[in-house]
Amino acid sequence: MKFVKQEDLKIGMRLARPIYARNGVLLFDRDSQLTSNAINSVKNFGLFGIYILEPAEPLPPMTEEDREFERFQTVMVAMIREEMDKIISTKHTKNSSNISFQIFKNYAHMESKINFYQNLRSRNDFVARHSLNVAILCALISHALNISLDECERIIQAALVHDIGRVGSKNEAVYGGEVGHNERMRMFQETISAYDILEEAFASEGPAIRRICNQAAHTQMDIENGVDVSDRKMVIGAKVLLVANKYDELTAMSLSGESVSEVKAIKEFLDHPEWYDKEVVAALISSVNILFPGVSVELNTGEKALVLTENVFNILRPTVLCFKDNSILDLSLRSNSDIYVCDVMKTLDNRYIMNTDVLNNLGGD
Repeated sequence: MKFVKQEDLKIGMRLARPIYARNGVLLFDRDSQLTSNAINSVKNFGLFGIYILEPAEPLPPMTEEDREFERFQTVMVAMIREEMDKIISTKHTKNSSNISFQIFKNYAHMESKINFYQNLRSRNDFVARHSLNVAILCALISHALNISLDECERIIQAALVHDIGRVGSKNEAVYGGEVGHNERMRMFQETISAYDILEEAFASEGPAIRRICNQAAHTQMDIENGVDVSDRKMVIGAKVLLVANKYDELTAMSLSGESVSEVKAIKEFLDHPEWYDKEVVAALISSVNILFPGVSVELNTGEKALVLTENVFNILRPTVLCFKDNSILDLSLRSNSDIYVCDVMKTLDNRYIMNTDVLNNLGGD
Protein backbone atom coordinates (compact mmCIF):
# COMPACT_ATOMS: atom_id res chain seq x y z
CA MET A 1 0.00 0.00 0.00
CA LYS A 2 1.22 3.48 -0.78
CA PHE A 3 -0.10 7.02 -0.74
CA VAL A 4 -0.50 8.57 -4.19
CA LYS A 5 -1.02 12.29 -4.62
CA GLN A 6 -4.16 13.45 -6.38
CA GLU A 7 -2.29 14.63 -9.46
CA ASP A 8 -0.53 11.27 -9.87
CA LEU A 9 -3.64 9.05 -9.85
CA LYS A 10 -4.10 6.83 -12.91
CA ILE A 11 -7.07 4.91 -14.31
CA GLY A 12 -6.81 1.25 -13.26
CA MET A 13 -5.09 1.85 -9.92
CA ARG A 14 -6.69 -0.19 -7.11
CA LEU A 15 -8.03 1.40 -3.96
CA ALA A 16 -6.40 0.15 -0.77
CA ARG A 17 -8.99 1.72 1.53
CA PRO A 18 -12.71 2.49 1.15
CA ILE A 19 -13.89 6.05 0.57
CA TYR A 20 -17.05 7.23 2.34
CA ALA A 21 -19.29 10.23 1.74
CA ARG A 22 -19.76 12.73 4.55
CA ASN A 23 -22.99 10.98 5.60
CA GLY A 24 -21.20 7.65 5.97
CA VAL A 25 -22.38 6.10 2.68
CA LEU A 26 -19.76 3.97 0.93
CA LEU A 27 -18.72 5.59 -2.36
CA PHE A 28 -15.79 3.48 -3.50
CA ASP A 29 -14.87 0.15 -1.93
CA ARG A 30 -11.33 -1.09 -1.57
CA ASP A 31 -9.80 -3.17 -4.36
CA SER A 32 -12.00 -1.37 -6.91
CA GLN A 33 -10.14 0.06 -9.88
CA LEU A 34 -10.07 3.80 -10.37
CA THR A 35 -12.11 5.15 -13.27
CA SER A 36 -11.99 8.67 -14.69
CA ASN A 37 -15.17 9.46 -12.73
CA ALA A 38 -13.63 8.19 -9.50
CA ILE A 39 -10.49 10.29 -10.04
CA ASN A 40 -12.65 13.34 -10.71
CA SER A 41 -14.55 12.66 -7.48
CA VAL A 42 -11.28 12.55 -5.51
CA LYS A 43 -10.30 15.89 -7.06
CA ASN A 44 -13.71 17.40 -6.32
CA PHE A 45 -13.39 16.31 -2.69
CA GLY A 46 -10.11 18.23 -2.60
CA LEU A 47 -8.26 15.22 -1.15
CA PHE A 48 -4.46 15.45 -1.11
CA GLY A 49 -4.40 11.89 -2.43
CA ILE A 50 -5.55 8.36 -1.63
CA TYR A 51 -4.07 5.01 -0.59
CA ILE A 52 -3.41 2.68 -3.52
CA LEU A 53 -2.46 -1.01 -3.67
CA GLU A 54 0.78 -1.95 -5.40
CA PRO A 55 0.12 -3.68 -8.77
CA ALA A 56 1.05 -7.12 -7.43
CA GLU A 57 -0.10 -6.59 -3.86
CA PRO A 58 -2.83 -8.89 -2.51
CA LEU A 59 -5.73 -7.19 -0.75
CA PRO A 60 -4.81 -6.92 2.94
CA PRO A 61 -7.37 -8.01 5.54
CA MET A 62 -9.77 -5.40 6.90
CA THR A 63 -12.18 -6.15 9.74
CA GLU A 64 -15.63 -4.69 10.23
CA GLU A 65 -14.15 -2.73 13.14
CA ASP A 66 -11.62 -1.21 10.74
CA ARG A 67 -14.39 -0.24 8.33
CA GLU A 68 -16.44 1.27 11.11
CA PHE A 69 -13.39 3.27 12.24
CA GLU A 70 -13.10 4.84 8.78
CA ARG A 71 -16.86 5.48 8.49
CA PHE A 72 -17.01 6.98 12.00
CA GLN A 73 -14.20 9.40 11.16
CA THR A 74 -15.94 10.61 7.99
CA VAL A 75 -19.26 11.22 9.72
CA MET A 76 -17.76 12.95 12.77
CA VAL A 77 -15.60 15.37 10.77
CA ALA A 78 -18.59 17.29 9.42
CA MET A 79 -19.94 17.69 12.96
CA ILE A 80 -16.58 18.92 14.25
CA ARG A 81 -16.19 21.48 11.46
CA GLU A 82 -19.67 22.84 12.18
CA GLU A 83 -18.93 23.03 15.91
CA MET A 84 -15.63 24.84 15.38
CA ASP A 85 -17.38 27.43 13.20
CA LYS A 86 -20.03 27.85 15.91
CA ILE A 87 -17.43 28.46 18.64
CA ILE A 88 -15.48 30.92 16.50
CA SER A 89 -18.55 32.95 15.54
CA THR A 90 -20.44 32.93 18.86
CA LYS A 91 -17.90 31.93 21.54
CA HIS A 92 -20.39 29.29 22.63
CA THR A 93 -20.57 25.56 22.12
CA LYS A 94 -23.53 23.76 20.63
CA ASN A 95 -22.58 20.14 20.10
CA SER A 96 -19.18 19.67 21.77
CA SER A 97 -20.55 17.54 24.60
CA ASN A 98 -22.29 15.19 22.17
CA ILE A 99 -19.24 14.88 19.91
CA SER A 100 -16.90 14.19 22.82
CA PHE A 101 -19.39 11.66 24.24
CA GLN A 102 -19.50 9.78 20.91
CA ILE A 103 -15.70 9.56 20.91
CA PHE A 104 -15.66 8.61 24.59
CA LYS A 105 -18.30 5.91 24.07
CA ASN A 106 -16.49 4.36 21.12
CA TYR A 107 -12.84 4.63 22.17
CA ALA A 108 -12.46 5.19 25.92
CA HIS A 109 -13.39 1.61 26.78
CA MET A 110 -11.27 -0.42 24.38
CA GLU A 111 -9.90 -3.65 25.82
CA SER A 112 -7.61 -4.39 22.88
CA LYS A 113 -5.43 -2.45 20.48
CA ILE A 114 -6.93 -0.87 17.39
CA ASN A 115 -5.64 -0.37 13.87
CA PHE A 116 -5.31 3.41 13.82
CA TYR A 117 -5.76 4.10 10.12
CA GLN A 118 -4.92 7.61 8.94
CA ASN A 119 -7.85 9.15 7.13
CA LEU A 120 -7.86 11.06 3.85
CA ARG A 121 -7.66 14.84 4.13
CA SER A 122 -8.28 18.01 2.17
CA ARG A 123 -7.52 21.63 2.99
CA ASN A 124 -11.12 22.26 3.97
CA ASP A 125 -11.32 19.49 6.55
CA PHE A 126 -7.67 19.06 7.52
CA VAL A 127 -7.95 20.73 10.94
CA ALA A 128 -11.19 18.91 11.78
CA ARG A 129 -9.79 15.51 10.78
CA HIS A 130 -6.60 16.11 12.71
CA SER A 131 -8.59 17.21 15.76
CA LEU A 132 -10.80 14.11 15.57
CA ASN A 133 -7.79 11.80 15.34
CA VAL A 134 -6.12 13.49 18.28
CA ALA A 135 -9.34 13.23 20.30
CA ILE A 136 -9.62 9.49 19.55
CA LEU A 137 -5.98 8.97 20.57
CA CYS A 138 -6.58 10.95 23.76
CA ALA A 139 -9.55 8.70 24.58
CA LEU A 140 -7.47 5.56 24.05
CA ILE A 141 -4.52 6.86 26.08
CA SER A 142 -6.72 8.15 28.91
CA HIS A 143 -8.39 4.76 29.22
CA ALA A 144 -5.03 2.98 29.32
CA LEU A 145 -3.89 5.36 32.08
CA ASN A 146 -7.09 4.80 34.09
CA ILE A 147 -7.81 8.52 34.08
CA SER A 148 -11.17 9.39 35.66
CA LEU A 149 -14.18 9.57 33.36
CA ASP A 150 -14.75 13.29 33.95
CA GLU A 151 -11.11 14.13 33.26
CA CYS A 152 -11.10 11.89 30.20
CA GLU A 153 -14.05 13.81 28.72
CA ARG A 154 -12.28 17.12 29.40
CA ILE A 155 -9.17 15.88 27.63
CA ILE A 156 -11.25 14.76 24.63
CA GLN A 157 -12.98 18.14 24.48
CA ALA A 158 -9.64 19.92 24.67
CA ALA A 159 -8.34 17.74 21.82
CA LEU A 160 -11.33 18.67 19.67
CA VAL A 161 -10.61 22.41 19.92
CA HIS A 162 -6.85 22.54 20.49
CA ASP A 163 -6.27 23.67 16.88
CA ILE A 164 -9.30 25.93 16.53
CA GLY A 165 -6.98 28.87 15.75
CA ARG A 166 -5.85 27.10 12.58
CA VAL A 167 -9.31 26.90 11.00
CA GLY A 168 -9.15 28.62 7.61
CA SER A 169 -5.45 29.43 7.99
CA LYS A 170 -3.45 30.25 4.86
CA ASN A 171 -0.23 29.10 6.52
CA GLU A 172 1.10 26.05 4.65
CA ALA A 173 2.60 24.76 7.92
CA VAL A 174 -0.91 23.86 9.10
CA TYR A 175 -1.30 21.36 6.26
CA GLY A 176 2.15 19.84 6.46
CA GLY A 177 3.60 21.86 3.63
CA GLU A 178 7.34 22.24 3.19
CA VAL A 179 7.92 25.41 5.20
CA GLY A 180 10.62 26.99 7.33
CA HIS A 181 10.91 27.55 11.06
CA ASN A 182 9.27 30.98 10.93
CA GLU A 183 6.11 29.58 9.37
CA ARG A 184 5.98 26.87 12.02
CA MET A 185 6.25 29.50 14.75
CA ARG A 186 3.51 31.62 13.17
CA MET A 187 1.32 28.53 13.17
CA PHE A 188 1.80 28.11 16.92
CA GLN A 189 1.09 31.80 17.47
CA GLU A 190 -2.18 31.48 15.52
CA THR A 191 -3.06 28.47 17.63
CA ILE A 192 -2.34 30.02 21.02
CA SER A 193 -3.93 33.41 20.25
CA ALA A 194 -7.30 31.71 19.68
CA TYR A 195 -7.42 30.18 23.16
CA ASP A 196 -9.02 33.30 24.62
CA ILE A 197 -12.39 32.17 23.30
CA LEU A 198 -12.15 28.71 24.88
CA GLU A 199 -12.60 29.90 28.45
CA GLU A 200 -15.86 31.61 27.50
CA ALA A 201 -17.05 28.79 25.25
CA PHE A 202 -16.39 26.19 27.94
CA ALA A 203 -17.34 28.33 30.94
CA SER A 204 -18.88 25.36 32.74
CA GLU A 205 -15.45 23.67 32.78
CA GLY A 206 -13.69 26.74 34.15
CA PRO A 207 -10.14 27.19 32.84
CA ALA A 208 -9.52 23.43 32.46
CA ILE A 209 -9.96 23.15 28.66
CA ARG A 210 -7.85 26.21 27.93
CA ARG A 211 -5.15 25.09 30.39
CA ILE A 212 -4.77 21.71 28.70
CA CYS A 213 -4.56 23.25 25.22
CA ASN A 214 -2.28 26.10 26.28
CA GLN A 215 0.25 23.95 28.11
CA ALA A 216 0.49 21.40 25.28
CA ALA A 217 0.86 24.05 22.55
CA HIS A 218 3.47 26.10 24.42
CA THR A 219 5.47 22.97 25.21
CA GLN A 220 5.49 21.78 21.59
CA MET A 221 6.52 25.24 20.40
CA ASP A 222 9.32 25.38 22.96
CA ILE A 223 10.53 21.91 21.95
CA GLU A 224 10.86 23.12 18.36
CA ASN A 225 12.70 26.22 19.59
CA GLY A 226 15.21 24.12 21.53
CA VAL A 227 13.95 25.21 24.96
CA ASP A 228 14.62 22.78 27.81
CA VAL A 229 11.20 21.45 28.89
CA SER A 230 12.44 18.46 30.91
CA ASP A 231 11.36 19.96 34.24
CA ARG A 232 8.15 21.57 33.02
CA LYS A 233 5.05 20.92 35.12
CA MET A 234 1.97 20.05 33.11
CA VAL A 235 -1.47 18.71 33.95
CA ILE A 236 -2.02 15.12 32.81
CA GLY A 237 -4.40 16.27 30.06
CA ALA A 238 -1.67 18.41 28.49
CA LYS A 239 0.79 15.51 28.60
CA VAL A 240 -1.72 13.26 26.84
CA LEU A 241 -2.61 15.94 24.27
CA LEU A 242 1.06 16.64 23.52
CA VAL A 243 1.74 12.99 22.61
CA ALA A 244 -1.53 12.41 20.74
CA ASN A 245 -1.12 15.60 18.71
CA LYS A 246 2.46 14.82 17.74
CA TYR A 247 1.66 11.22 16.81
CA ASP A 248 -1.05 12.29 14.38
CA GLU A 249 1.06 15.14 13.03
CA LEU A 250 3.92 12.76 12.27
CA THR A 251 1.95 9.87 10.78
CA ALA A 252 -0.80 11.66 8.80
CA MET A 253 -0.46 12.31 5.10
CA SER A 254 0.00 16.03 4.50
CA LEU A 255 0.10 18.59 1.71
CA SER A 256 3.64 17.45 0.86
CA GLY A 257 2.45 13.86 0.52
CA GLU A 258 4.97 12.74 3.10
CA SER A 259 4.54 11.16 6.51
CA VAL A 260 6.54 9.30 9.11
CA SER A 261 5.74 5.65 9.80
CA GLU A 262 4.21 4.61 13.11
CA VAL A 263 7.52 2.95 14.00
CA LYS A 264 9.53 6.14 13.50
CA ALA A 265 6.91 8.14 15.41
CA ILE A 266 7.24 5.80 18.39
CA LYS A 267 11.04 6.01 18.15
CA GLU A 268 10.75 9.80 18.31
CA PHE A 269 8.86 9.51 21.60
CA LEU A 270 11.15 6.88 23.09
CA ASP A 271 14.27 8.81 22.11
CA HIS A 272 13.04 11.93 23.92
CA PRO A 273 11.69 11.04 27.38
CA GLU A 274 12.64 14.59 28.41
CA TRP A 275 9.88 15.87 26.12
CA TYR A 276 7.21 13.19 26.15
CA ASP A 277 5.94 11.57 29.34
CA LYS A 278 7.03 7.91 29.43
CA GLU A 279 3.77 6.64 30.94
CA VAL A 280 1.72 8.46 28.31
CA VAL A 281 3.89 7.03 25.52
CA ALA A 282 3.53 3.53 27.01
CA ALA A 283 -0.25 4.04 27.09
CA LEU A 284 -0.21 4.99 23.40
CA ILE A 285 1.85 1.91 22.53
CA SER A 286 -0.59 -0.30 24.45
CA SER A 287 -3.56 1.20 22.57
CA VAL A 288 -2.65 1.08 18.86
CA ASN A 289 -1.15 -1.64 16.68
CA ILE A 290 2.42 -0.81 15.67
CA LEU A 291 4.49 -3.94 15.01
CA PHE A 292 1.96 -6.77 15.10
CA PRO A 293 2.00 -10.17 13.31
CA GLY A 294 1.91 -9.76 9.54
CA VAL A 295 3.67 -6.39 9.32
CA SER A 296 6.64 -6.28 6.94
CA VAL A 297 9.73 -4.50 8.29
CA GLU A 298 13.22 -3.45 7.35
CA LEU A 299 16.10 -4.39 9.66
CA ASN A 300 19.29 -2.40 10.19
CA THR A 301 21.16 -5.25 8.47
CA GLY A 302 19.34 -4.38 5.23
CA GLU A 303 17.17 -7.51 5.39
CA LYS A 304 13.39 -7.52 4.98
CA ALA A 305 11.34 -9.50 7.44
CA LEU A 306 7.83 -10.32 8.60
CA VAL A 307 6.72 -9.82 12.19
CA LEU A 308 5.64 -13.14 13.70
CA THR A 309 5.11 -12.18 17.34
CA GLU A 310 4.67 -8.79 18.97
CA ASN A 311 6.93 -7.93 21.89
CA VAL A 312 4.67 -6.44 24.56
CA PHE A 313 7.65 -5.39 26.68
CA ASN A 314 9.61 -3.68 23.91
CA ILE A 315 7.44 -2.92 20.89
CA LEU A 316 10.45 -2.32 18.64
CA ARG A 317 11.96 -5.79 19.26
CA PRO A 318 9.48 -8.38 17.95
CA THR A 319 10.16 -11.88 16.67
CA VAL A 320 10.53 -11.81 12.89
CA LEU A 321 10.83 -14.14 9.91
CA CYS A 322 13.60 -13.08 7.51
CA PHE A 323 12.54 -13.29 3.86
CA LYS A 324 16.05 -14.04 2.61
CA ASP A 325 16.53 -17.44 4.26
CA ASN A 326 13.33 -18.04 6.29
CA SER A 327 15.29 -17.77 9.53
CA ILE A 328 13.46 -16.70 12.66
CA LEU A 329 14.97 -13.97 14.84
CA ASP A 330 13.80 -13.07 18.32
CA LEU A 331 15.03 -9.49 18.56
CA SER A 332 14.43 -9.42 22.31
CA LEU A 333 17.32 -11.86 22.89
CA ARG A 334 20.65 -10.45 24.02
CA SER A 335 22.37 -12.40 21.25
CA ASN A 336 20.41 -10.31 18.73
CA SER A 337 20.91 -6.97 20.47
CA ASP A 338 22.81 -5.56 17.49
CA ILE A 339 19.84 -6.21 15.15
CA TYR A 340 16.78 -4.00 15.27
CA VAL A 341 13.79 -2.80 13.24
CA CYS A 342 14.56 0.36 11.28
CA ASP A 343 11.14 0.91 9.79
CA VAL A 344 8.13 -0.75 8.22
CA MET A 345 8.34 -1.57 4.53
CA LYS A 346 6.73 1.19 2.48
CA THR A 347 5.78 -1.18 -0.33
CA LEU A 348 5.45 -4.92 -0.75
CA ASP A 349 7.81 -5.10 -3.71
CA ASN A 350 10.08 -7.49 -1.83
CA ARG A 351 7.35 -10.05 -1.16
CA TYR A 352 7.89 -13.43 -2.74
CA ILE A 353 4.19 -14.06 -3.49
CA MET A 354 3.17 -11.98 -6.50
CA ASN A 355 -0.24 -11.73 -8.15
CA THR A 356 1.08 -12.16 -11.68
CA ASP A 357 -2.36 -11.99 -13.34
CA VAL A 358 -3.00 -8.55 -11.93
CA LEU A 359 0.55 -7.47 -12.75
CA ASN A 360 0.21 -8.60 -16.39
CA ASN A 361 -3.19 -6.92 -16.76
CA LEU A 362 -1.68 -3.63 -15.62
CA GLY A 363 1.17 -3.89 -18.10
CA GLY A 364 3.83 -5.39 -15.85
CA ASP A 365 6.64 -7.52 -17.24
